[in-house]
Amino acid sequence: MFVTLEPRRLYRQVADQIRVLIEAGELVVGGRLPAERDLAERFGVSRPTVREALIVLEVEGYIQIRMGSGVYIAQKPATVPVIRSADEVEGPFEILQARCIVESAIAEEAARHPSPAGIARLDEMLARMQASVDQPERAIAADLAFHAAIVDMVGNAALRHFISLLIDKRTSPYFEKLASYFEGPHTWQRAVEEHKAIRDAIAAGDPSAAREAMRRHLTLAQKRFSESFGEEPVRED
Repeated sequence: MFVTLEPRRLYRQVADQIRVLIEAGELVVGGRLPAERDLAERFGVSRPTVREALIVLEVEGYIQIRMGSGVYIAQKPATVPVIRSADEVEGPFEILQARCIVESAIAEEAARHPSPAGIARLDEMLARMQASVDQPERAIAADLAFHAAIVDMVGNAALRHFISLLIDKRTSPYFEKLASYFEGPHTWQRAVEEHKAIRDAIAAGDPSAAREAMRRHLTLAQKRFSESFGEEPVRED
């Protein structure tokens, strides 16, 4: 039924195969998909790739994800929302990986020339995040503003524009759907603490520590989105 995939935008290929099986009636409404681990093995891809594919299909209305139970085939949607051309949409994990690579270097550079105004801006965003751990929309806004403030400290307009493109993808329909399953007050509190470590390293003028703090933060963000939403229990680290 399932075919091992060749490299391209793998999560889109996984979504395409499952969608074809649903539309052909091979996967029936109400039926349960195999466990995430099993799908990854059958397709020959990673579990995060499978997770991104399932998020695409849920946004399109083909499946329903039930935390702690599994993934079920939904009633075929009358119309499928078109976000962007399939091959133009980067997956959440792809975005987080790109941010980890680029923003770690930016934090390192910001720590070479920290300014009182820049640190004050980071403190402001940290305070907003701390006050909004139970208000997702405000927490996200403060989170993105914190990262943007670090880029601004470097003072490179081209770099600011490039990072803005990456940061803005945090509010894409796919990213928001994925985040809805794993984010909550406890994860936002962890993010606040990770941001504080970044802020402190930049304020101390320690480029190596700033780079490592940013790398750790965005790596942990990927890990938080890597918990299973199938029948396997969510782990608390």
